[in-house]
Amino acid sequence: MSTGGALVLFSGGQDSTVCLAWALDRYPHVETLGFSYGQRHAVELTQRHVVRDALRESFPSWAPRLGPDHEIALPELGRISETALTRETEIEMTKAGLPSTFVPGRNLLFLIYAAALAYRRGLTTLVAGVCETDYSGYPDCRNDTIRAQEQAIALGLDKPFRIETPLMYVDKAGTWAMAETLGGAALVDLVREKTHTCYLGDRTHRHDWGWGCGTCPACELRARGWEIWNAAKAHPSR
Repeated sequence: MSTGGALVLFSGGQDSTVCLAWALDRYPHVETLGFSYGQRHAVELTQRHVVRDALRESFPSWAPRLGPDHEIALPELGRISETALTRETEIEMTKAGLPSTFVPGRNLLFLIYAAALAYRRGLTTLVAGVCETDYSGYPDCRNDTIRAQEQAIALGLDKPFRIETPLMYVDKAGTWAMAETLGGAALVDLVREKTHTCYLGDRTHRHDWGWGCGTCPACELRARGWEIWNAAKAHPSR
């Protein structure tokens, strides 16, 4: 087990929930941080607490390690972001070659605020669910970006800081597999039933992989990962 504690950037979605489980499996003390920035899928802010409670109830060995939750409001980010994640507009590809759900600077800003909070809380490890393997192409999810941000934070705070990214090179099928490895069928079921990833905030449609509209980029990635993972389990020799 790692020494010290960690602060997990926790949205209540599939990726951040697996990262939270990953941190609880490794650190003696883990706190969580969520952001309210005017996102369309604000239901994730509710699900964050549902997931935390479910983790505490379903995994007694992790419960003592799960520390306080924090939430930071960043309304100005939503105000200045003309994106499909912060406006009731259609999700489409932009001229920049990125989906209109890309919120410029979001992850960079999140990490800065997380580092400021972690500094005050005496934590020197941040855990983020960013990934550049099976994702929508966001440039602030790439490893080069995260490593540069890690160095900037350490220099700016004059203190060693690490940003752990357990999913950086893991596709969505691998994320489901990681959930099973960390917590067995119980954690897989928790991810399916309690987490929220859908960009449209839809919790009225239930799929094999969980709740969501089924058509937004986040749902499509989650569904495809579920199918690939289950196919691999059904035919392990292939």
